[in-house]
Amino acid sequence: MKSETVQFVPAIDDAVAGKGSQAMKFLAGLKNVRVWCGLLLSLCVLAPLMMMVTISLNPDEEQIMISMGTIKAFIPHVLSLENYREIWGDPNQPFARYLFNTLLIVFTTVFMSIVVNSSAAFALAWGQGGYRKIVIGVVVALLAIPGESLALPQLLMVSKMGIIDSYEVQILPFIGNAMSLFLFYQFFTKIPKDLIDAAKVDGVSLFKTYLHIGLPLSKPVIATVAILQFLEFWNSYLWPVMVTRGPEYRPLSVAMSAYFGSNQAYWGNIMAFAVSMAIPVIIFFLFIQRHFVQSITGSAVKG
Repeated sequence: MKSETVQFVPAIDDAVAGKGSQAMKFLAGLKNVRVWCGLLLSLCVLAPLMMMVTISLNPDEEQIMISMGTIKAFIPHVLSLENYREIWGDPNQPFARYLFNTLLIVFTTVFMSIVVNSSAAFALAWGQGGYRKIVIGVVVALLAIPGESLALPQLLMVSKMGIIDSYEVQILPFIGNAMSLFLFYQFFTKIPKDLIDAAKVDGVSLFKTYLHIGLPLSKPVIATVAILQFLEFWNSYLWPVMVTRGPEYRPLSVAMSAYFGSNQAYWGNIMAFAVSMAIPVIIFFLFIQRHFVQSITGSAVKG
């Protein structure tokens, strides 16, 4: 008498397949949630920019006040560059001069800061001597000190140096930057040691190794530092307002405050001023964003 064997494998396979299908549906739903969350966050970021641009193109101040705080603020009723002409054409506020001052100060500071901090960080990462860990410890400690707390001592120093109300006073104190130095240091320590040792064997000096190996590899971190410092110096207000006395060396951030502090505030003009300040930042970021994304994803150097 033969016994019959009952196989339960198909039933088990169906159960597993059912659970797998549910898992796939869950993951698909989770992906949709992420997409909607991303769209919502994008809307939160873009909505103020859209309203800013729309109001800046509306010359009717009464219409702006009526639509402010409603959905109508995002709908352009009249498109005009009158607010921009008033800002740029005001004889008492040389906007073009303020823009030139800001661009000169920001780009000079960012360039010199990248050169100084990257070279110092490479020396700390691959130089000789036991002082390196001490210096890095001091740099990390400096990251915890708010810049505002150092403003008054710095003001006393530059006042004794006689460089108040100049370009130098807005550039020199910020060339050395603890955050930039630390970012460069973290990047350079990830360069393969064999690459540095090969340069030493060939008799290449540390500085030439930095120029021909460290600097070319550090484009992503350079982009990161450039963007962070560009935004910091472009929006800087406290230090420039402390060290500038007249419009000759005044940047846009201080000029905007002075302009609307001495005149009746019209929202159209305010938004036109804000858009004019935002355009160079957007252009700079679009120009350098590819390297910035590479730095964020950490794909620059693979040891």
